[in-house]
Amino acid sequence: MKKLLNDPQDAVTESLAGFGLAHADLVEVHLSPPFVTRAGGAVAGKVGLVSGGGSGHEPLHAGFVGAGMLDAAVPGAVFTSPTPDQIVPAVLAADSGAGVLAIVKNYTGDVLNFETAVELVEAEGTQVTSILVNDDVAVEDSLYTAGRRGVAGTVCVEKIAGAAAERGDDLGAVTEIAGRVVANVRSMGVALTACTVPHVGRPSFDLEDDEVEIGIGIHGEPGRHRVPLAPADDVTQMLLDPVADDLGLAGGEDVLLFVNGMGGTPLSELYVVYGRARRLLEERGVRVTRSLVGNYVTSLEMQGASVTVLRLDDELTALWDAPVRTPALHW
Repeated sequence: MKKLLNDPQDAVTESLAGFGLAHADLVEVHLSPPFVTRAGGAVAGKVGLVSGGGSGHEPLHAGFVGAGMLDAAVPGAVFTSPTPDQIVPAVLAADSGAGVLAIVKNYTGDVLNFETAVELVEAEGTQVTSILVNDDVAVEDSLYTAGRRGVAGTVCVEKIAGAAAERGDDLGAVTEIAGRVVANVRSMGVALTACTVPHVGRPSFDLEDDEVEIGIGIHGEPGRHRVPLAPADDVTQMLLDPVADDLGLAGGEDVLLFVNGMGGTPLSELYVVYGRARRLLEERGVRVTRSLVGNYVTSLEMQGASVTVLRLDDELTALWDAPVRTPALHW
């Protein structure tokens, strides 16, 4: 294992500290317990958005704290849910009196710990709603969750719900819009190599040089099947077809196409995947009107990619286009 680390047990803390120094104009990092808030604190009268999960998926979630997206993010240990004692102060910091939406990826630890934290802050008088992100079509159940996992579609939920909050929507409306995104976004990923969790020191699973795992999770969970390495066009079709079929896309519909890198795949390869995925959608008569390509929901240094498709309407498109200023997403 070769990593730019000091003590592996301190990796998350040191990374957060450096992140806070690098982006002090956008975020404030709290280390005891660890959570990240928007610089300047909660915006008066605006619904707050909070999300979180295990570290190792950077820039998710802390990289999306800022104007137009999240008000707070809660990083757990690598591939481990944050604890309620982290989530509670993050939710309270995001609350300006208009309530808070918690965006939770569907992993058992995240779900249970956010539920506990929400109960605690509600007892103190803060109004909180929650939305569960479960966009992964690869499996119904995995090692980490009951039901579909939350993966790269989380970025779409955070961006669009964040824009709705920024324009002044109330808590009910922001929650409804987040639910619309969840209902209309699907993802599927592939791994070419495993990743190595710093404090473990060995690859998280075994994958031969001539194999890829179709439907991999962002923690290295098993996917649908393991197949021989194939050309990029073939692998992309194995990802895109189940996503489009599950959405039930029809000719004439507009979509956002998001190709996400898992941390170790060059942008040049992600654009190869994007080109094939777009052609496949266009062959179905689907219009790709918005795009995103890059490393946004990673799995440490895993080589691989995921394909996410979000069905768009006029309102969701306008909210996607709305200004955003975070360390990892800005326009």
